[in-house]
Amino acid sequence: MNLYILRHAIAVDSGTPGIENDSQRPLTQEGAVKMRSIALGMRKMDMQLDLILSSPYVRARQTAEIVANEFKLKGEFHVNSALVPGAPEGKIVAEITKRYPLKNNILLVGHEPSLSALIAKLLSGDATLSITMKKGGLCHLNVDSLAYDRCATLEWLLYPFQLVELGK
Repeated sequence: MNLYILRHAIAVDSGTPGIENDSQRPLTQEGAVKMRSIALGMRKMDMQLDLILSSPYVRARQTAEIVANEFKLKGEFHVNSALVPGAPEGKIVAEITKRYPLKNNILLVGHEPSLSALIAKLLSGDATLSITMKKGGLCHLNVDSLAYDRCATLEWLLYPFQLVELGK
């Protein structure tokens, strides 16, 4: 299985007037434009996606929608509460193994520090391994048998600027 992990793009700041709840913070215009370039870079890498799972938070959903549009994945884009900030990282692994065992190319869109902890756990068995996921950064893990433990190999971890360059 190819497991791709994408941190949401740049969102409006916490405490922005008119946005009362952190879950409602949308992408900035700059964030949306940059994410379109990132998604184009992803497609130019010949990535294949069978499924996109996104946090229900607005900024993650908007990020996932941009990727889904670029990859023309309408029916295989789902919101999953296991990707909200603070959700136990093992919950999304359980969801994938239970509900999507036949999917080979899965993109998860979520938040820090949960994504870094998930990557660390899948690579080393220890969620405290230090990983940096920038907004719009993308990680590719190769997984033979998905489990919430050491089960993955790191193929690459790209910064947003690298993906933007690929999209040019």
